[in-house]
Amino acid sequence: MHNKITQLFNIEYPLIQAGMIWNSGYKLASAVSNAGGLGLIGAGSMYPEILREHIQKCKKATDKPFGVNVPMLYPQVEEIMNIIVEEGVKIVFTSAGNPKTWTSFLKGKGIIVVHVVSSVKFALKSQEAGVDAVVAEGFEAGGHNGREETTTFTLLPMVKEKISIPLIAAGGIASGRGMLAAMVLGADGVQIGSRFVASEESSAHINFKQKVVDTLDGETELTLKELAPVRLIKNKFYTQVKELYTQNPTPEQLKELLGRGRSKKGMFEGDLDNGELEIGQIAGLIHDIKPAAEIVNEIIQEFKALKVKVSEL
Repeated sequence: MHNKITQLFNIEYPLIQAGMIWNSGYKLASAVSNAGGLGLIGAGSMYPEILREHIQKCKKATDKPFGVNVPMLYPQVEEIMNIIVEEGVKIVFTSAGNPKTWTSFLKGKGIIVVHVVSSVKFALKSQEAGVDAVVAEGFEAGGHNGREETTTFTLLPMVKEKISIPLIAAGGIASGRGMLAAMVLGADGVQIGSRFVASEESSAHINFKQKVVDTLDGETELTLKELAPVRLIKNKFYTQVKELYTQNPTPEQLKELLGRGRSKKGMFEGDLDNGELEIGQIAGLIHDIKPAAEIVNEIIQEFKALKVKVSEL
């Protein structure tokens, strides 16, 4: 497969593994890169020196391209960016912030920059900032999300209509079927998160991985919009959030309930009751835990088969 995305990243397939907090360490990133996609290390849940360690281990585990995802709300973002440069990382995905803040710095170091957006407005801002590509993420996605609640199927063609740089689709994609649909709507590639949570190489706790497999349609919801919108599996903590909303809470009250380390407690430590369990709506189509390479292969094979089938209609 050869297109704008495979050419941009020098990879075999236009498939990117999302850099998810508490899930995307070097083991997952290197496994996806070795399988022909682009693996991303999720810097959002790593102290700077931990990120450096993961980058160094990833370089030893693969000779293929890989990148780092950096949420720009991260408190030590300047230190993170300097480590990325020092370690020779060639691809950075930025999110949760203004693309102008770091794009010129990274581009000046010869780094490919991609920014994650949830609206046409921010896709255009990203293009103006000089990014090499954008990820258009619909609100079906897991983790932190856009406030607009625009679905992937409506967001993709609207963004495609307005930008000239490569477009990557995200949100609600976990199969070759979803990948093909996204590319028909104008995407040049796809970014997949939730499916790789339930991989053997994901750094998530086994309790969380199994919970993802067990999650059905309707069992996630986007909430905490007053802080940073996040899609969660409905559990005891989620119920507490819903109960607090009946009292018309202030952002401070929501922060007090959220506390510190809630996502680590849920996804990394496996507390399925009191933790924050972030996953996309597509969890209802995830039925097993398997090696990342097998996941990549299944997605690509299904994509190719369905592409042929569709062409015969």
